[in-house]
Amino acid sequence: MLLVVGALVGLATVLLHDRASGLVLGAVASFAATWALPGGWTLRCAFTTGWALALAWCLLPRGSGGFLVASDTDGYLLLGLGLVLLVAGIVTVRPLRPPPTDEP
Repeated sequence: MLLVVGALVGLATVLLHDRASGLVLGAVASFAATWALPGGWTLRCAFTTGWALALAWCLLPRGSGGFLVASDTDGYLLLGLGLVLLVAGIVTVRPLRPPPTDEP
């Protein structure tokens, strides 16, 4: 479910990134959701993966030969945002098992 939510937030950010306020709003919403979700494969990592997949899908060339993300400052900031979110989602995954303790 969070994969879909992440994809929707990422798609909205891509569609609004050409305006400065849209890029800032998308970045704040994406970072806030990433920070609020607990770490884990099915929570934070799923959200950030959905976000990055939406960005990757939008980077594909359109049938008319155009792109949704231009190679300008806003486009590069959007790509950097996607990279930071994806790394944050992967790095903050908790281990599946608690570490062993020496106490009986």
